[in-house]
Order: sequence, then C-alpha cells, then structure tokens
Amino acid sequence: MSAVDLALFLTVIGSIVLFGGAAALALGWAFKSGQFENFQHGSQSIFGPDEPPGEPTDAFPGEPAPRP
Repeated sequence: MSAVDLALFLTVIGSIVLFGGAAALALGWAFKSGQFENFQHGSQSIFGPDEPPGEPTDAFPGEPAPRP
C-alpha cells in the first residue's frame, strides 16, 4: 500500500467517522429536545394565516393561479 493509498483510505475512514458522529449527535439532540414528539404540529408550522394548509397559493409558470 503506497502513501497515496494510505492517505486516501484514512481520508475516507475519517470522513465516515466524522459525518457518522455528527449524524448521531444531531439525532440525539432531536430526541432530547422533543423534535419527534408531535409530528402534526411540526408539519403545520410552516403555514401562516396568509397561506392556510391544504389551499394552494402558488402555481407553475403558464398555469392560472388557484382561486382562494
């Protein structure tokens, strides 16, 4: 195994460990902070009074805008 092969191998293994550890920490944070407790609230949190859930307010170019 040459020096280049070893460097590439260590880079790949290091990346896997780093990103895997970051994913594990993020998942642990999400469980601790209650992110998985109420999926319904989380799914509705992106909507506001001017864009109620279930009512489209935008359209693709060239298509008529939906009626409110």
